[in-house]
Amino acid sequence: MKIHEYQAKRILHESGVRVPRGVVADSPQAAAGGFDELGGPLAVVKAQIHAGGRGKGTILEHPEQRGVQLVRSAGEAAEVAARILGQTLVTVQTGPAGRRVRHVLVEEGCQVARELYLAIAVDRAAARPVVIASSRGGMDIEKVAAENPGLVFREPFDPDAGLMPYQVRKLAQKLALAGPAARAADGFMRALGRVFAGNDCSLVEVNPLVVTADGELLALDAKISFDDNALFRHPDLAALRDLSEEDPAEARASETGLSYVKLAGNIGCLVNGAGLAMSTMDLVKLHGGEPANFLDVGGGANVDQVTEAFRILLEDGDVNAVLVNIFGGIMRCTTIAEAILAAYRSVGFRAPLVVRLEGTEVDQGRRMLAESGLDIIAAEGLTDAAVKVVAAAGG
Repeated sequence: MKIHEYQAKRILHESGVRVPRGVVADSPQAAAGGFDELGGPLAVVKAQIHAGGRGKGTILEHPEQRGVQLVRSAGEAAEVAARILGQTLVTVQTGPAGRRVRHVLVEEGCQVARELYLAIAVDRAAARPVVIASSRGGMDIEKVAAENPGLVFREPFDPDAGLMPYQVRKLAQKLALAGPAARAADGFMRALGRVFAGNDCSLVEVNPLVVTADGELLALDAKISFDDNALFRHPDLAALRDLSEEDPAEARASETGLSYVKLAGNIGCLVNGAGLAMSTMDLVKLHGGEPANFLDVGGGANVDQVTEAFRILLEDGDVNAVLVNIFGGIMRCTTIAEAILAAYRSVGFRAPLVVRLEGTEVDQGRRMLAESGLDIIAAEGLTDAAVKVVAAAGG
């Protein structure tokens, strides 16, 4: 689960990480009031969406406008907010459709001496969190990592013990932090580690991490993502979820207990098990098709869940054919067959349906579909299913 920058900074501030003072606004008047409240000669108005690259992103309705802009008066803050709020911001991470801006963050300016990069993510190979740092922070960190990997430093740490002082010293040395900045790094980085481990995060990113003129460290921008599987332990964090920033179909699937990700193809896939779902998508691609989604109904889905999965698939206007690939272990093939028949009755199928069933109660499940009289294309094996669904989709 992702949250907005202003929410991430609130969490960091409460944990002892220094962040700029800021005011969230949802109207031009509130933005002007925020500038006055901050009381400085300079502020930044920042669009709040779940995507990076906002400083280089453009407002679709006003291409000359950017998602992050400097302002020097309350009136200017109001004018900029008026041109951003309610509009569509397009960045490298949103795709051409962009995201609607519903809030802006009006934030105090600061004297920037250096810009660094600092993040904590999960290192699956090491089975622990890893601090990722670079002396080249800013909007082009991906380019730095690709072209100058030697400028990116990694430091794995034990989540129970936290980031240790000697590890901070190593990172500070690599980032050429000295004097007050090196001393500030200890509190800043170790607090960031506590935020990551204590909140079951999958990512905590500060980009840029600013070294100010007086040697302090400041999180000028912040991004936090949480492990969805651990949110039951953090109802306060779950309450920060902004459904307007999520794909409606993905949000709906999540509420039903399904794992769904929209893709750009035209073949809908309904599979049980993430590994089988990935293999199914691979074979569809191998035989010339393009998956329209990743959809894992899980091993214990019931008829209602599978029926809802069909609804989500068929409401996608890009879907020209649907492939159901089920290996019945915990999931019974008869449950899938029953769900397919229920979906036909309640949803209706506007696209060809290819079904491959194997496993528990497979003979009964196949018989139920064959005796239904419905136009269902049966497949023997995954390769046969992939070939048939690609043909059915017009591939």
